[in-house]
Amino acid sequence: MNLMEENVLVYGLGATGIATARFLAGEGAVVLAVDDRPQSELREAEAALEQIGVNVRGGFAGSPLPRKVSLVVPSPGVPPSHQLLREAEAKGIDVISEIELASRFIQAPIIAVTGTNGKTTTTEFIAHILREWGKRIFVGGNIGNPLVNCAGRDGDIDFLVVEVSSFQLERIRCFHPRAAVLLNVGSDHLDYHGSIDAYHAAKRRVFENMKAGDLAVLNADDPYSAELERSIEADVLYFSAMHRLERGIFADGERLIVKTSAGEEEIFSRESIRLVGRHNLENIIAGIAVVRYFGCPESPVQEGLATFVGLPHRMEHVATRENVTYYNDSKGTNVDAVSAALESCEQPVVLLMGGRDKGENFGRLADSIRRKVRTLVLFGEAAPVIETALSGLVSITMKRTLGEAVDEALTSARRGDTVLLSPGCSSFDEFRDYRERGEFFRDRVLSAAASAKTPMREES
Repeated sequence: MNLMEENVLVYGLGATGIATARFLAGEGAVVLAVDDRPQSELREAEAALEQIGVNVRGGFAGSPLPRKVSLVVPSPGVPPSHQLLREAEAKGIDVISEIELASRFIQAPIIAVTGTNGKTTTTEFIAHILREWGKRIFVGGNIGNPLVNCAGRDGDIDFLVVEVSSFQLERIRCFHPRAAVLLNVGSDHLDYHGSIDAYHAAKRRVFENMKAGDLAVLNADDPYSAELERSIEADVLYFSAMHRLERGIFADGERLIVKTSAGEEEIFSRESIRLVGRHNLENIIAGIAVVRYFGCPESPVQEGLATFVGLPHRMEHVATRENVTYYNDSKGTNVDAVSAALESCEQPVVLLMGGRDKGENFGRLADSIRRKVRTLVLFGEAAPVIETALSGLVSITMKRTLGEAVDEALTSARRGDTVLLSPGCSSFDEFRDYRERGEFFRDRVLSAAASAKTPMREES
């Protein structure tokens, strides 16, 4: 792909947009980088880009497509229904995602991980095992390090392990992973995609350019997988945390078994896994399927199982005080993630939910709430919506902010409880992102523990 003198519009100037504009300019493109935010809020982008000849323009909302543009690269958060993207497509101008652009300049094998939940944990686990194996890797994509940062610079890299979102997959053309994992397909980002069918269609695009000899890893426990397999040309391998499989990788008691079509079994021990919950077991199993496909020996896998500790904001153990355990699952931004987090809890739960609603059906949590939750503490913009969907199931307390919700949980928790932040919503009503929200929760809990002023009730 020759970008010399191409007029390219980059829409959105977060980390991905800035990295994309920088790469394009380095390839000789004439780049206009725009954002809907006012110019005064784009100082970081201006400092990074204007010195390399990129024109940075704010306040772009509602502006028409510039006449000379021949390629548009929107940031992941720009919805497919956006007026400017539709205008570009109507004029026959190519609109591609950053991962599509980057992949055209990459030769090393790409391992892509997608799904409604578990993407980041699985991506990091695969990377962890490959490091144990001694491989040189790039980890990025939706995980926070844009893939374009590696474009044209992958000559000394053995594997690229990339988390890909439905936003990014919406605008691919030739993106071709050597191995791709679809962990699960639930309901998420309906405010962005418009319908669950459109969301599912975006997810399955991860497989559309794969061929025989590539590897597609599917969840045998997800009913969507059987239908999907018929449209995949790559070799399909299933994984399961619940059932034995004729071929694939599955959990059987304290063993993880890899079973091939020849009937061979390779067995790994579950005893050393440090992550909690069935959903994390699924993430681990899917990761093993990938690294074994690429020939990783058993020893690095077993060593990696024992040394992988998980990630911040994903069922992260924050503290245990006076027999109350606190978990930060701020990354749980949809109903399926909340359900998975609850299923991993053995003790009664004080659950903190809230933030900005993304069009979720919170009523789907009713069964998990009845079985697992003693008290539900709601906060933020979505609190009234969640309360309407779940009223009458358990005791519900409404708070305006997360800080107030944490204080309520700290005082209402009883000995033997689990206090769980798993919001089921985005963070954008109060925080910059889920990380900032999780750090706030962690700091608030640890501060209370340090002061030792939080009253604790005995279980009655």
